[in-house]
Amino acid sequence: MFFLFCILGLMAPISYSLPEGPAGPKGDPGPPGAVGSPGFPGAAGRPGFPGTRGEKGAAGFPGIPGRPGACLCGQDSPAQGISESPDDVQNIKKAMNFDHARTTGSKIFVSNKERGSFSRAVEFCSEQGLELALPQNEEENDAVTKFFGEEYNMAWIGVNNNKAQGNFGSDMKNQPLTFTKWSEGQPDESIEGIGCTLLFKDGVWRVGRDCSMNMLVYIICQI
Repeated sequence: MFFLFCILGLMAPISYSLPEGPAGPKGDPGPPGAVGSPGFPGAAGRPGFPGTRGEKGAAGFPGIPGRPGACLCGQDSPAQGISESPDDVQNIKKAMNFDHARTTGSKIFVSNKERGSFSRAVEFCSEQGLELALPQNEEENDAVTKFFGEEYNMAWIGVNNNKAQGNFGSDMKNQPLTFTKWSEGQPDESIEGIGCTLLFKDGVWRVGRDCSMNMLVYIICQI
């Protein structure tokens, strides 16, 4: 029996390890794997410093023409009938400072359609380097009435009525008027001292009984 175990022991495989051999050649790439799920968004980085200013580029193509602007023409335009002389151009610039302007001949009447007393009207026009409106012909007289609306239909004009001087109709410089359009019975000789004069919507002039009226009468200046 002992002999048999010895024989079987000799027949059992002998277990031992061999040293690793050299690496074999690289195999062919495998097929692409499935697309993975999106990762989480990363945090925003800090803004970088401004870069240096680049060189000026070439001029671009002309743009599409814009829409026409407001026309400075027509009966309410300060440019209508005015020449292009330096003085007239300067007068047009003055007129542009007002909300409303009407031109007749070489004169421009301007107004913001403010209302005030006679003294305030004279003062306001003087502050603008202008004079209170004084029509000197029928056309100018009609132009001033064009400022009137439905509610207010009177304007102060630069006529000085001074009974003490026996003069019922001089301008604010006490020069005789070259044009008048007094209403029937006017000027009223009952006026005392320095009076004021109103131009009404129908184009006639009347002596102002109350020169302090400040809510009903337009202030209109002339250039």
